[in-house]
Amino acid sequence: MNTAKPAFGFLTRQAETLPQARPDDVGLSPERLAHIRTLLDADIAADKMPGGVLAIARRGKLAFLETYGFRDKANGVAMTADSLFNIASMTKAVTTVAALQLYEQGKLLIDDPVSKYLPKFADMKVAVLDDSKQNILSTVLAKRQITIQDLMRHTSGLVYGGRGATAVHKLLPEGSGAASAKMTAQEFIDKVTSVPLLHQPGAAWDYGFGLDVLGLVIEKITGRGLGAYFQDHIFAPLGMDDTSYLIPAEKGGRYAIGVPSAAGPTLHDCRLPLKFECGGACLASTATDYLRFALALLNRGKFNDARILSRKTVEYMISDHLNDDVENLIANADPTRAGYSFGLGVAVRTYKSVTPMMGSMGEFNWPGAGGTNWWADPREDMAVVYMAVTPGPIRWHYRQLINALVYQALD
Repeated sequence: MNTAKPAFGFLTRQAETLPQARPDDVGLSPERLAHIRTLLDADIAADKMPGGVLAIARRGKLAFLETYGFRDKANGVAMTADSLFNIASMTKAVTTVAALQLYEQGKLLIDDPVSKYLPKFADMKVAVLDDSKQNILSTVLAKRQITIQDLMRHTSGLVYGGRGATAVHKLLPEGSGAASAKMTAQEFIDKVTSVPLLHQPGAAWDYGFGLDVLGLVIEKITGRGLGAYFQDHIFAPLGMDDTSYLIPAEKGGRYAIGVPSAAGPTLHDCRLPLKFECGGACLASTATDYLRFALALLNRGKFNDARILSRKTVEYMISDHLNDDVENLIANADPTRAGYSFGLGVAVRTYKSVTPMMGSMGEFNWPGAGGTNWWADPREDMAVVYMAVTPGPIRWHYRQLINALVYQALD
């Protein structure tokens, strides 16, 4: 058996404990992988981006781990493989897994109404807007209650305030990070239940606060803080030693700092405490930590000796959960996901998908607003994690670029 390790030149402690292989032993061309550094180094030199970390695992083994540019360009601090990033909405898949663990234990059901756990969601209203969508003419009672499935697949009607310009958007917080930094959990519930829904539950995929509400459902069921539950049931079993809502002081110097951009969303500083631990964003992690999570899902719930979900539960999670009668507005949230459908907590590529990204049917993913991204491709037996601080529209460019550069390296 070939036990040769890749010539990374550096390894974090977490990476050292990952199964490893040389790229050419798992069907990745070293020569084609070299294109990634050529292009990213040129962009860093041209001040288009500060830096990043890219990790690729294939056939269950870490085969590529490289750093680029700067963790803190203003102070000349080079990027390292153990750099910590605000992974923003990459948190959503973690929250979904936690809820599915409770589903496996019979502590919640997918079609449970959210009001079973959070009663203020019992009588939600839906806005009736004028033609300009700038005025709420009236409200109507929701045709049905929001369910756990709605929270997981973004069909709840609870939209992010920063993701649109309607009268409903203007009444809501910008996003998960903004809400959790400024509001307590109860204040957040009070706010989102006081504003009418933009859509009838189940009518449209529209990006919003569903996973934040799901996180509060998890806390209600378990009686624990969300981060503490994650630590015991996901992070510790998978060996994700550097993933948390609050970066401890001794690790603060490893936090990646971006170049300020007026065009990008405001990212929460993960070295500062939150008022509540939101299920939709705000976790900090490293490339190799999150790779462990991606590999667990790619391997149908198991990484090394740790099983976090059953095989059938993961298959259910990454299947298509949008019926033809659900309006799919996913491209409004991220144009690189145009053509994708959605499972539970993750976008999924179906046989109907026509997208600007390469991949295989069955591939699943969900990125972060700060520029982080990951995906898992079961057909290619490959998981990829890319970390960077490039908020704003430029993040969509790098999502496509990294996607193309990784797939072109398959030998």
